[in-house]
Amino acid sequence: MRKYTIKKYNHDYFSIWNDFIDQSKNGTFLFHRDFMEYHKDRFEDFSLLIFEEEKLKAILPTNIKGNIVYSHQGLTYGGLVFSSKLNAEKVELILDEILLFLRGNKIETFYYKPISDFYFSSGNKETEFFLLKRGAVLERKEMNLAVNLSVPLKISRSKLKHFRRIENLDLDIIEEEDFNPFWEKVLEPRLLEKHNAKPVHSKEEMAFLKSKFPKNIKQYSAYRNDEIIAGITIFETKNVVKSQYGATSKIGEEFRALDFLFINLIHKYKRKGKHFFDMGIVNSDTEDYNAGLLKQKEELGCTVYSQDFYKIEIK
Repeated sequence: MRKYTIKKYNHDYFSIWNDFIDQSKNGTFLFHRDFMEYHKDRFEDFSLLIFEEEKLKAILPTNIKGNIVYSHQGLTYGGLVFSSKLNAEKVELILDEILLFLRGNKIETFYYKPISDFYFSSGNKETEFFLLKRGAVLERKEMNLAVNLSVPLKISRSKLKHFRRIENLDLDIIEEEDFNPFWEKVLEPRLLEKHNAKPVHSKEEMAFLKSKFPKNIKQYSAYRNDEIIAGITIFETKNVVKSQYGATSKIGEEFRALDFLFINLIHKYKRKGKHFFDMGIVNSDTEDYNAGLLKQKEELGCTVYSQDFYKIEIK
């Protein structure tokens, strides 16, 4: 049996980690160290590299709190990222080595949050299968709403009716480099007003991330008479685009500007050949899910996919 060696990430592995993401079966730019480390002051990194005879075969983006390890809590998703040449049997062997490593480091619990299946046309379920066989439990499931762009769109008649009406109002859609107008005039004030909350990313953090990933992070804004009234921040991967932020001003609500922007972007990325438009989960602080948000996204053509969360006790 071949020997696997596990090492904790440090900056000496910066380049080899990033190079591996680029050629992996199931990696995205969110796993790049420049993305993971913009908020390194908030999380204690415990990311792992798994080598086979000194050749990197897999990585695991994680952070640690006490004796608990998490799929990195600063990322929308996580999971074991591995080589496209790795078969399921080797994934199982690597998982066993990871569990042994965690036990040896006195870790008691591991929370695992894989990326949703639709991100990868070649599949991505190996690790979850083997986790369950080793005593993991499916701690919870969230509804992840996404538009399948490879089939005919199913946007509701009411959305399309308003869309055609809005088309005559001379709204301008602009892809802009500057996040300040959307953050300062729409996103931050609306989140504060409606939820007494702030965006996860500051505008300075978004500007930094945009400078590192100009092809992956994009800001689309809707203007009327030179006034911004809605915006959507996009995270773009090989097959999927995700609306990371979407918000509208009070004036934008009157014109349904956010729907107008979403429908335009859905058509734009369908033409570009993307497979899915990910609109995120619809969880609520007070209920299992936000029924109004679910309805809104379904009317834009979304269907329900699963975002799973696993928990395994290390014994």
